[in-house]
Formats: sequence, C-alpha cells, structure tokens
Amino acid sequence: MEALAYLDPRTGRTWPLGAPRWCGDNQEPLLLTDLPGIGREQVDRSTRSLWRYRAALPPLKAEPITMGEGCTPLVPRRIGGAEALLKCEWFMPTGSFKDRGASVMLSLLRAEGVTAVLEDSSGNGGAAIAAYAAAGGMRAKIMVPASTSPAKTVQSRASGAEIELVPGNRQDCADAALREAASIFYASHNWHPYFLQGTKTLAYELWEDLGFQAPDNVIIPCGAGSNVLGCAIGFGELLRAGSIDRLPRIFAAQPANCAPIARAFLDLDPEPARPTIAEGTAIAQPLRLPECIGVLRQTQGGAVMLSEEAIAAATLDLARSGIYVEPTCAQAAAAFAKLLGTGTIRPEERTVVVLTGTGLKATPRIAELLGVAL
Repeated sequence: MEALAYLDPRTGRTWPLGAPRWCGDNQEPLLLTDLPGIGREQVDRSTRSLWRYRAALPPLKAEPITMGEGCTPLVPRRIGGAEALLKCEWFMPTGSFKDRGASVMLSLLRAEGVTAVLEDSSGNGGAAIAAYAAAGGMRAKIMVPASTSPAKTVQSRASGAEIELVPGNRQDCADAALREAASIFYASHNWHPYFLQGTKTLAYELWEDLGFQAPDNVIIPCGAGSNVLGCAIGFGELLRAGSIDRLPRIFAAQPANCAPIARAFLDLDPEPARPTIAEGTAIAQPLRLPECIGVLRQTQGGAVMLSEEAIAAATLDLARSGIYVEPTCAQAAAAFAKLLGTGTIRPEERTVVVLTGTGLKATPRIAELLGVAL
C-alpha cells in the first residue's frame, strides 16, 4: 500500500503526512488518500470508545485524547408510520457528534507537535475543540461572530478556551480565522481532513451495531457535510476491505431556508440563505460541496429540503417520544417521513436517522416552539 498522504481530490495532488497542514498550498480543502479498512477481527472490543476502530485510523504512536466518545445508542422509533433506527450521537462528552472529529483530529495533531489550535464556531464544533484541547493539554482559541449569544460560548469558555468576538456575520468570522491562521494552527472542523477521519467512525459503529452489516439507508442532517463525507469514507473502506457487500444510500437533510448542497443535488437554482430554526446546518457556502454531491450520487442516495414547520414538528414529535434533540438534527427525522411518503425509502428497509446534538443546547429555541417564556 502506498504511504498515506494528504490529497486534493479535485486535482489528485498529494502532500506527505507528518508536517501539520490544514489545506493545500492555495487553500484547497483536502482529504486523505484511501485507507484499506478493517474486518470485524480488528475491532478492539476491550475499548469502549471510537478508538476501538483504531486499526482503521491513521497511525498514532502516542496515546489518543479520549473521553469515551462514540459507542452511542441505536434506538428504534416509529416515525411517519415506519420504524427508523435513531443513532443518538448527542451521547458524547460535549453533547454532539463533533466529539468524534475533535478526538481524532487533535490526537493526531498533538502527535505531530501542535500545541495550540484555532477554530471558528459559535456552537458544537467550538465546544468540542475547546473540550478536547483541554483534555489533551493544548491551548485553544475559538473565534465567533460578535452577535453570538453569550450562552452559546459558555461551554467553550468553561473549558479554558480563549474566545474572540469578530464583528460581522458567520462568513466574516470564517474570513478572520483564515487570516489568524498565519499565527496559530487552524484546526477547523470544516477544513481539516483529520476531522473526517473521526466522523468516519460513525460508519464503523453502525456496521458493528447492525451485526457487521451495512444499513440500507442513512439520513444525515447536513451543513458543511462532515458526517456525510465521514460516512462515505467509512463505508467505502468497509467495502474495500470486503467487510460489507454494498454501500448504504446516504441522504442529506437540509433546511429549505439554507440548502446549498440539496439545491445543487436537485439541480435547483441557488437562493440566498435565510434564517432557520436548524441553525447548526445553516452553512451557506460549504467548502466541500462537490465532494458531498459526489457521495449522494455514488451511493444512489439523495437530498431533502425541509420547511421550518416540518423541522419544528419533528423536534416536538421526537421530544414526545422521549428523544430531546436540537431542531438542527430533528430535520433528519422529518426527512425520513418525507422519503417514506414519496416511496424513495420503503418501510421494510433498515434506515438509520442520525441525531447529532442534544436539545439541551437549544432550550431557548424549543421553548419558543412550546410557547414557553424563559
């Protein structure tokens, strides 16, 4: 097997691992070259975290930064008249799926000598980077838009991260982070390919959850696409290793108010982004849009755009079945019902609905849905 390397998937150019980098020479978003995947005998069943799939990850000679992330429940629920399998990814140390990427990315970067990291995020990504940096003895700086509610940065501040408020909108914040990257390593959950190596463990975990088989369908709330790409990488490795005989269909769920990936997949004209209750997926300019579209096409999956009303209803319907999650990820449940209704997914198929973040992080928003004053 050729040495693992950074890869620009659009040109095929590669760079060796070892020297930390977060992009190509001209700020191209990177992936890694293909890893071979593993079989069930290579799962370390003595380890109760995503690091049980360490044999499938880039080599790490040091100890990982881990707090037990991964191994989240897979819970059956009836939605839209059929049973779905809810992958409860908020059962993580910081309350969201971002811990998968943070654990793997910061472990690998620390082993390469990185001691301080920069992230731009007002939500789950910043919280995960801050927490795992603290656990790994690393310094973290999180840049957020100045308009961000102070409540959204408390978790990152509590972990000891430096918070810088940036005037302007979310894009202004991202642009400021790119400039700041000249002085501190930019460990962005949107940019760094090591983060995708963490999110790919979701595919390995679903494979193990289902008796070392692939599901028929996986529905994922999608903003920048790190879970869509991670699932594709993980299931692709399992197929390459002969551990599964087919890829599951991958579906991206996006709010109609901000759906650049879904609109591109469905061949609809772009529209300006509008505010959405599913704010965690409100990414107007996803870096890896072509790669996300490629995944949806390769797996014969698709994309679903959800109205604000459908997302709100799904949030409350899930809560009334005991599943309290952010509207951002409740839209995946709304997408399942919609795909059932169109016949795209059949009731007898095994469909996983990925729920990425706890409702505790969206209490003010959910209170609004309930008409409750805080």
